[in-house]
Amino acid sequence: MPPRIEKIVTSGTFSLDGGTWEVDNNVYLIGDDSEVIVIDPAHDRAAIIDAIGSRKVSGVICTHGHDDHIGQAVVIAEMTGAPIHLHPDDLMLWEVVHPGVVPTELNDGEIIEVAGISVKVLHTPGHSPGGVCLYIPALDSLISGDTLFQGGPGATGRSFSDFPTILESIREKILTLPGNTKVLPGHGGETTASGEAADYQAWVARGH
Repeated sequence: MPPRIEKIVTSGTFSLDGGTWEVDNNVYLIGDDSEVIVIDPAHDRAAIIDAIGSRKVSGVICTHGHDDHIGQAVVIAEMTGAPIHLHPDDLMLWEVVHPGVVPTELNDGEIIEVAGISVKVLHTPGHSPGGVCLYIPALDSLISGDTLFQGGPGATGRSFSDFPTILESIREKILTLPGNTKVLPGHGGETTASGEAADYQAWVARGH
């Protein structure tokens, strides 16, 4: 089968600033029948390993450092021999969960190749300082982490987050993509760049 994006939904908890919440996370695999990269390995390592099957894992990419998105990153990397990639601005969050493990730096504009297609890293701070999205032009898709959801920006009322910053990231990095680009978030259902662009001014007016 040709290159594609597969989604696994896993369930667990997210903890920050003294609170803990039950969450369902979207874990994505980008690749083909022989090679994949794993995006945001959350909660259920068995489900993720089962979805990978016998395929080579060429990388584990974390869109940001919140514990629900990185919880299984180290064990998946150890089981598959793949490097872990994270933007350095989120190391302070990463080190709370995985002290002593140093991921490979993920930088704005970096291109990661898998299964003959390119994945472009877009640094989109706001939900967290090192948040990134992953743009896959060949599949008309953007994996948006917790930067943009169906219905608006990711939460910014927590430590290390900022609403004006996430608005700028969305305006400059996501809404400039082709309107038919599928937006695949870290939680919930998919949307499109044009579908969310229509509500941008409402988010600005809301102010949070």
